Amino acid sequence: MNRRHFLQKSATLAAASSSLVSTQFLSSCSPEKPAEPSKKPNIVIIVLDDAGWGDVGYHGSKIKTPNIDRLAREGVELDRFYVNPTCSPTRASLLTGKPSSRSGILTPINYNQSHSLPAGTPTIADMLADQGYETAISGKWHLGWSPEAVPGNFGFHHSYGYLHGWIDQYTHLTRDEIPTWHRSGEMIEENGHATDLIADNAINYVKKTRDKSKPFFLYVPFSVPHLPLQEERRYVDPYSEILDSESERFYAASMTHVDEAVGKLMSTLDSEQLREDTVVLFFSDNGATTPGPKNYLQPPPNINVTPSSGNYGSNLPLRGWKGGLYEGGIRVPAFISWPGKLGAGKVSGTIAVYDMFPTLAHLTGADINEYAGIEGINIWPALSGNALPEDRTIYIRTPRGMAVRKGGWKIIHTGKTSGEGPNELYNISGDPYEEHDLAAENTAKLEEMKTELARQFAMD
Repeated sequence: MNRRHFLQKSATLAAASSSLVSTQFLSSCSPEKPAEPSKKPNIVIIVLDDAGWGDVGYHGSKIKTPNIDRLAREGVELDRFYVNPTCSPTRASLLTGKPSSRSGILTPINYNQSHSLPAGTPTIADMLADQGYETAISGKWHLGWSPEAVPGNFGFHHSYGYLHGWIDQYTHLTRDEIPTWHRSGEMIEENGHATDLIADNAINYVKKTRDKSKPFFLYVPFSVPHLPLQEERRYVDPYSEILDSESERFYAASMTHVDEAVGKLMSTLDSEQLREDTVVLFFSDNGATTPGPKNYLQPPPNINVTPSSGNYGSNLPLRGWKGGLYEGGIRVPAFISWPGKLGAGKVSGTIAVYDMFPTLAHLTGADINEYAGIEGINIWPALSGNALPEDRTIYIRTPRGMAVRKGGWKIIHTGKTSGEGPNELYNISGDPYEEHDLAAENTAKLEEMKTELARQFAMD
């Protein structure tokens, strides 16, 4: 896609502690400024589906995620990384560089819904293709079902995986048995667990499919640990003496399975001698889902499936769950890894998922001013120890409410508009677990935050 076409198209956080540090960059050693790339790096974005803050080993979980833990330990942890509380909105924010509500996406897009990422919306894949990248997605799309809404119409040269929000991991059908497994928009049938198929396709792309004369952008959104959890006993049984319930063990098994897949993808980058030329971004699309009955599907014969009740993942010590605006629903494990360019460390400043668009634009030499509507900021300077703006504003909206995180404060508003409904106010800097609602006692700060909330809502 040439620049003119693109411009025409665009015109249409380590576990939280009770004693928070004041600096925005932490490291076990003196941070060194990351080297500016001498050539365009390859980019891999790995997204888990419904993994909570407390579901990775490097946050103290009992779940075994050694490959993810190693990447986090060797890279830069993004300690306060904010997403939307559900799937489709986070994916829209990532790809467009702005709050998902600007694109009209407030909820997960189901197979019987006609809305999608609006046609003509420029995405990260468009921007990178315009910079000479070959682009590919292997995994979950969840931004539309129609022929016009498939990844190939939003900048992806190669696409594989599924279009719906969740699937049977083996049949790859929805609960209503709707086909959704595809390659380049054409429905296909394949045998195997979705975690393995998604990883194998990504690995095959790196080894064989890609145009090796070009840098590549590979987006790998996995299907787990979203329900239904269908895992072989070899992943489940090691947790028999570690976790209390079968549902927790199946959840942990899905995390260990996907961790194994991440490890295979990283080993491929190593064996292809690409690792030091590749930026890897990892995060979850929202917090872990609430415990309790989940009527997703009946297991096919001879396939292990998690029980439909009990606990699954964990967002502890954060408050809340997937779907909600408390920290547990929207603050997720995240890190960036780039051997030789980024040392080990931790950025504790506030970062939004929609900051990835301008950050990748910076790394690849794109002029962000040429792309209309971008609201994220370039966080690359923060990776070298520079402070992020203290009054940084992050806005998240759902059908039932909205939230603004600004500076050390956060307002949660319940209501379909900014002007009607109750508000909660939290000093996140001093109360990271949202235990004390200050709306009644700090009316001045509440009014300030309400004004910002109304300003953001008016931009939707």
